[in-house]
Amino acid sequence: MAARRAGRRFSPSHLRLAALGVGLVLAWVAMGGRLYQVQVVDAAELADLGLEQRLTTRELAPQRGNIFDRNGDPMAMTVEAESLFVVPQEVTEPVFVAQQVGGLLGLDQGTVLDELRSDKTFVYLKRQVELDLASQVTSLELAGVYSHDEAKRVYPTNTIASHVVGFVDIDGVGKEGLEYEFNDSLRGIPGEVMFERAPDGTPIPWARSETTPAVAGSDLVTTIDLPIQYAAERACVDTLQETGAEGCWIVALEVETGEVLAMAGAPEFDPATRQGADGQPFSNFIVRGTYEPGSTQKLISVAGAIEEGVVSPETVIDEVGDFIELRPQACVRIDDDIFGCYRDFDPHAVEDMTVADIFRSSSNVGTIRIAQLLPSGTIPEYMERFGLGQQTGIDYSGEAAGLIGMDASCEVCPLSAAIGYGIAVTPMQMAAAYAAVANDGLWVQPHLVASHGEADGSVVPVEPATHQVVSADTAWVMRHLLAGVVESGTGHRAQVPGYRVGGKTGTANKLGEDGRYTDLTIASFVGMAPIDDPKVVVAVVVDNPSFEYRTGGLAAAPAFSAVMEQALHRLAVTPDGDDG
Repeated sequence: MAARRAGRRFSPSHLRLAALGVGLVLAWVAMGGRLYQVQVVDAAELADLGLEQRLTTRELAPQRGNIFDRNGDPMAMTVEAESLFVVPQEVTEPVFVAQQVGGLLGLDQGTVLDELRSDKTFVYLKRQVELDLASQVTSLELAGVYSHDEAKRVYPTNTIASHVVGFVDIDGVGKEGLEYEFNDSLRGIPGEVMFERAPDGTPIPWARSETTPAVAGSDLVTTIDLPIQYAAERACVDTLQETGAEGCWIVALEVETGEVLAMAGAPEFDPATRQGADGQPFSNFIVRGTYEPGSTQKLISVAGAIEEGVVSPETVIDEVGDFIELRPQACVRIDDDIFGCYRDFDPHAVEDMTVADIFRSSSNVGTIRIAQLLPSGTIPEYMERFGLGQQTGIDYSGEAAGLIGMDASCEVCPLSAAIGYGIAVTPMQMAAAYAAVANDGLWVQPHLVASHGEADGSVVPVEPATHQVVSADTAWVMRHLLAGVVESGTGHRAQVPGYRVGGKTGTANKLGEDGRYTDLTIASFVGMAPIDDPKVVVAVVVDNPSFEYRTGGLAAAPAFSAVMEQALHRLAVTPDGDDG
């Protein structure tokens, strides 16, 4: 019995084998359970997770819309380019790469070398490089140097019309001008491509791939006429050289439509570098800047008096001197803070003057005497009618409203405003006001774009606002008073060969930091032609010309003449007295 029981004992090797068998069975059971979990229970979830890891999405940039002038000539467009970058960890010869690439791209080689030796994983060398230059770099086949497609915004007209078009940033987003105002419609709608990629980042053939194409931006056709624009910019540059002024701004409007034919300024601005002369930032004084208009304001004051039936061109204002005191001793106590002394530009004897004489000679005293005949509040009312003190609504960002607010306690302020002091206007407001007189008293909202496309492809026509400011009869009278200014008054340098022109000079002293007027001036001229049926209004504003050119007749009228002549020729306006 003892021997039989001893023979049934399991040896240690048998126990280990049994344990191993049991372990294997349990392992297979566990593996089977896991496989069932993965392949059956969690199959859908894990498949989605794997796909998510393989899928990558890249944005497809839309083609930005072009900007054209009214004739279809390009002012801004997008071209193909490449951006060059490096992966520093892959660069094997940083000094050689810095020398070769830096030399080709015009980069500082020391700066490039510092970037190549940095811990960064990605460094742009230069973005939006012309294709030929980018090809020269990539053909070197330098380790760690790569490129990718990236469109570039270019401006074929360079600085011409730059104050209109504005510019985009390096990422193609509009920052100024029309590029900013119409950025949403110009930029289009981005698309995207989604694909499965291998571990090395390359697309997996025949794998899932979906593409949503980008929608190109809408083109923009402006009202600008580039030849007139060029003439305006040339006139501004010439004016700075001739007069030593700090700035010059010119705007030309088509009378009946309110379309801006030219909007120019100097110093110039380069949209490619996004800088103006001497590194100055972008500006547009025509829309955003304000100034005291001086005698160009007399158009509104006299038009109001004629519209109200208070005077006619033949009305005689008696005993008009060369100065007037609206406050006692205002012209004597010049060291005190007493305002209310106004003088004519040239001294003259006391004389009787008609309204036409006063307007032609730009008499401040005579104009104030006319304004004194009007009921209280009439001058501010007509300034509002003509669009001063409020935005014109032009399709351009940052427009200034100007200022005609008058302290009720200031009895001399309305009379000061009658000759263009104590108020603030923009050149665009004054151009639109004169265009109303040119257009039989109908004010038309100025605009730079006749129509524009929306992102959804629709086209939105521009419908400028209009309102009557004075009667057609009053407008006719004012046009002929303006003609007298050019034919025999202060604006004779504004004459245009072959055409009868009308306009008004303006000379306003600038305020100093102490709040007192200085000898520095803003010189201006605003006018229209041909006077019997005006087609174009041109406004010229010259900032701080040298003393010998300080008046509007000397600094601004010649530039007006040059631009108006080009505009009339471009619009094929028949010269006066020509039967065609």
